[in-house]
Amino acid sequence: MDKKIGLMGGGVVADYGHIPAIKYIPGLEMRALFDPDTARLADMVRRHEIPEAFSDQDAFLDSGLDAVGITSPAPVHKANVLAAAERGLPVLCEKPLAMDEEEGREMIAAMASAKRRDGSGTGVPLYVGFCYRFSKSALEIKRLVDEGAIGQVRTLRLIYNWDCHGKWYRPDPEGRPDHWAVDPRRAGRMAEGGPMVDCGTHQIDLARWWLGSEVERYTAAASWVDEYEAPDHMWVHMDHACGAHTMVEMSYSYGHTTRDKFSDFRYELIGTDGMIHYHREGSRFQLRTDQETRHLEYHHEKNFAEMYRDFGRLLETGDPGNLTTAEDALRVTEIARTATEQAIAERIGPKAATTPPSTRMAPNLEPGPALD
Repeated sequence: MDKKIGLMGGGVVADYGHIPAIKYIPGLEMRALFDPDTARLADMVRRHEIPEAFSDQDAFLDSGLDAVGITSPAPVHKANVLAAAERGLPVLCEKPLAMDEEEGREMIAAMASAKRRDGSGTGVPLYVGFCYRFSKSALEIKRLVDEGAIGQVRTLRLIYNWDCHGKWYRPDPEGRPDHWAVDPRRAGRMAEGGPMVDCGTHQIDLARWWLGSEVERYTAAASWVDEYEAPDHMWVHMDHACGAHTMVEMSYSYGHTTRDKFSDFRYELIGTDGMIHYHREGSRFQLRTDQETRHLEYHHEKNFAEMYRDFGRLLETGDPGNLTTAEDALRVTEIARTATEQAIAERIGPKAATTPPSTRMAPNLEPGPALD
């Protein structure tokens, strides 16, 4: 019998990633969606043909589900996980797991002490949705590293520079084509901690997973193009127990006020006997050694379907496959958030302003609203 999955949160990532993946994987049923925004809920349920819709959390959790995916904004992850724990429902939670370590510890403890629905004891699965692990390219990198294809890995450069939807958007392009406002998607991610806490957690997770080696120390550097408290361009340097060093570079200001959008996404792993190069914009994936340059099959960095395949296997057999444990996810979040806080504390120069520094997006551009 198919496992009935419910999602808590009907936002963008649920729309393009989680819901299609659940519907694609045999053995899973996309059964119900919870979202307090009734208009968004109705639209999502209609477009994805989801059997049940709930704007009441308790009714959703008591609707006979086998597990839940949490795709709500990060500040409400804790409340969602604790509510699922009360019902003994296994959880796959979007990253970041929690806003801070204290929240994460409380969530992990609640799931560990939760009563299983079949009455067999306590301890309910809690995993975190790092979908980058499940890209076929990421899995191939893991295999190559484990096999020693480039010798001992010494350096990793993991880069994702983009505009996070851009600074400006037109809220009503039909009525007032000259009116622009601050894009709430980018503004929301900056308010939650910025690029390293958001997307950067993927790269930190990959580095620890590919190497199988813990981060023993790390330092941060950052710059502010925009004027939020969190930096919009940031670097984290991590030293691993195995002797490797990882540099993660993340930006939400990379062309954030330019007309033509572009990005730079790459993985580079340098070892004693070669290197691995992955570049999204060039669709390149290569293994380079003294013997050859092997052109590997390129795949996009995200794979929600394979993530849910492992989640379905977990529900059926207890085997988590390549899913990220809550403990590992919490360590990743701790590195990203602490590094961000370090950068903020060490900031030199002007602090957060009350108005956006750039108003030059388009002719006749009206300034956006003041930032919180």
